[in-house]
Amino acid sequence: MSISYFRNAGPALIILVPLLLAGCAMNDSPDAPSEVEQAVLDQYVIGPGDSLQVSVRGNPDLSTGVSVRPDGQITTPLVEDVQASGRTPTELAREMEEELSRLLRDPIVTVMVTGFAGPYDRQIRVIGQAAEPQALQYREDMSVMDVMIAVGGITDFAAGNRALIVRQEDGERQQYRVRLDDLVNGGDISANVDMVPGDTLIIPERRF
Repeated sequence: MSISYFRNAGPALIILVPLLLAGCAMNDSPDAPSEVEQAVLDQYVIGPGDSLQVSVRGNPDLSTGVSVRPDGQITTPLVEDVQASGRTPTELAREMEEELSRLLRDPIVTVMVTGFAGPYDRQIRVIGQAAEPQALQYREDMSVMDVMIAVGGITDFAAGNRALIVRQEDGERQQYRVRLDDLVNGGDISANVDMVPGDTLIIPERRF
């Protein structure tokens, strides 16, 4: 796992890494509930790390692909430092039109998201002994099986049945056990549990 992954995963991960190294107090954590109240997602909200295609009708020189910076802003031809994070693509397009209207007559802007990361509070973070640890954009009805498919499963060194989901509930951090080895290697569908936006899945290393 690269250092840059930890740098980009947000301050919450700094708190969680010591849990991973210490074994995460697995024995004291209850099993993750198999079903939780699923988040109902509204329109997609742009977040840092997203890739956008900004098109200005009739002005191909002003149309460009950009990435949302860590500060949540983007820069395009003629428009500098516009806040993109926290807005929907439509809201950003209207803001871009307002900015460009100072230089162009009746600009029409379209913003498309071509690479999804999303706001931090809508991501699922996977750290530890996953094949490809990463932050994933939450999708409706997302389960831990969906997460495992996205990260390529667990490594040969993973203690999958000692994995933890760390979740914020009512302003407090909760830890739940999840049986990844039974799910991924044993095909036990009863080990599949729902995920919610903001979850962190910690997969410790097997003790030899």
